[in-house]
Amino acid sequence: MAVDTRDKIVSREEATRRVAQARAAGRKVVFTNGCFDLLHAGHVRLLEQARSLGGFLALGLNSDASVRGLGKGPDRPLVPQELRAQVMAGLMAVDLVVIFDEPTPLELIKALGPEVLVKGGDWPVEAIVGADLVLAAGGRVESLPLLEGLSTTALAAKIRAGLDKKPGG
Repeated sequence: MAVDTRDKIVSREEATRRVAQARAAGRKVVFTNGCFDLLHAGHVRLLEQARSLGGFLALGLNSDASVRGLGKGPDRPLVPQELRAQVMAGLMAVDLVVIFDEPTPLELIKALGPEVLVKGGDWPVEAIVGADLVLAAGGRVESLPLLEGLSTTALAAKIRAGLDKKPGG
């Protein structure tokens, strides 16, 4: 039987419907977001930990335009949004992926109303976009520990450095 996880990549409206279905089935909704430009073990660990905090993980994915607006560098994102979304949807821990164009996921968080909001440990809780909304609704906000030495920015720099070396030098 063929598996096609692209049905996990949905519009904001469809995400709202699926979140409501999950809630009606008694599942706690967890939300996280990011660029996920070069997927690495730190991302996978974060998503698995996030999923363990509830029964349904909604992932907001920065669009290409949104990533460019974050000032991560002129060559970012390295991977187009449709392909990044497909990779994220292929992960077992992720229940749905919504691509957003805004600089932050605030409007998406408002639309989905997660019970748990998660970011990586490089984000203090008070700096996490939407934390105030989730906490005010009685939810929780988690800043989960990162795996030491893993970041997309560092990986991209390492790749660039390798490409800059001359053969045989």
